[in-house]
Amino acid sequence: MPMNWNQNGRLLCRAKVWFAASAVALGCGTSFPTPAQHLADAQSAERSAMELGAASHPNARLHLQLAHEQIATANTEIKNGDNESADRMLARAKSDAELSIALTREETARTDAQGASTQWNNQQTTNANQGAQP
Repeated sequence: MPMNWNQNGRLLCRAKVWFAASAVALGCGTSFPTPAQHLADAQSAERSAMELGAASHPNARLHLQLAHEQIATANTEIKNGDNESADRMLARAKSDAELSIALTREETARTDAQGASTQWNNQQTTNANQGAQP
């Protein structure tokens, strides 16, 4: 029994819908790549913060701890196959580690400036006690 145009049109329409659904399903099945470089970047920033002495400055220590926890969480997410979430967590970890570095440098610079100012004042006092003219 020959098919009329209406049946052919339905078959064609069904084929198009099936093809579109298959394409969407295959597209959704693509995985997010493992964020290996972002993991290395975050770990490097964390290591730099530790080497600069961030653990000895309260504000910097907080952000260093956050970075450490975020890297641990990202590693767990990578193991669970949630690479996209891990990538976002690693971006946060790197930012926190870099903030820890900046805070450490700021506090170190402030301490050095205060030391230099104290030394200058002490030298001025010594010079005045020895009769030097300002």
